[in-house]
Amino acid sequence: MKIDKVKISYKKCSHVEDSFIHQAFQDGFSDYIIKMGISEPDFIQRFFGPEGNGRDTSFIAFYEEQPIGVILGGIKNYEAIKTMRCGTLAIHPNFRGTGISHKLFEFHKEEAVKQGCKQLFLEVIVGNDRAINFYKKLGYEKVYDIVYYTTSDLSQLSHEGRKSEAEIRNIEFNDFQKRIQKWTYHINWQNDIDFLEKLTNNHYFGAYRNDNLVGCLSINSNGGISFLMVDKNARNQGIATQLLHAASKNLNLTKMAAGFPNNSLLEGFFKKHGFQKGTLAQYEMYLTL
Repeated sequence: MKIDKVKISYKKCSHVEDSFIHQAFQDGFSDYIIKMGISEPDFIQRFFGPEGNGRDTSFIAFYEEQPIGVILGGIKNYEAIKTMRCGTLAIHPNFRGTGISHKLFEFHKEEAVKQGCKQLFLEVIVGNDRAINFYKKLGYEKVYDIVYYTTSDLSQLSHEGRKSEAEIRNIEFNDFQKRIQKWTYHINWQNDIDFLEKLTNNHYFGAYRNDNLVGCLSINSNGGISFLMVDKNARNQGIATQLLHAASKNLNLTKMAAGFPNNSLLEGFFKKHGFQKGTLAQYEMYLTL
């Protein structure tokens, strides 16, 4: 296919119909490592909802009237730094290598600077060497690795969870948000407070001793764990296991999964309880502005 670059145009996503954004995303990921088939309503709800992208900070490319590429951008204070995240960058297979991705990134970066952001951020799947090399050439550097663990055998939680004497309580999001401020460690974008606040199927549990909170868990109705922390003075006493056991019973779970960046304590905990490390992994990459 011979491409006439004069026919390529760019617009903010706020200036086009959502159906074009969805089509550009679907076409761009049609040959991706992971199948990304998602309906338009689910795509809009997810990517312009919890994912934190904004139509005013996202851009789309057209060839004549056909959407051929899209970059989604979301802005928030991420670990106290105003950050523009690339929520996705997708180019139609027939239009790769024509400079569209570079042009979309230029708009993305310019918007970040205009909005006063201090850094750019994205996640990329390990093994997607084309994308990784592209981002490195733009100046991004790999900072964190995100790993994923799953299990369909919760029997160990049932046994180990009885050893702790903490009281497990269901807590509301606002209480969870306030209580975890005393615990600080790097949490990936899709597990942080702003993301969790927009979810409708998340549940929060607190572990108490003498009415003092010593552990917290955030987990969704499908067993997806987004936050698990025990106070350092109460570790190795079965509290984290008790939290997971209580959640599995409360939510009638048959499986659990967790994804998190560079946390050897969590990795060791999940391995000990029979969770299996998945083949999927991601890099978190940053570019300072």
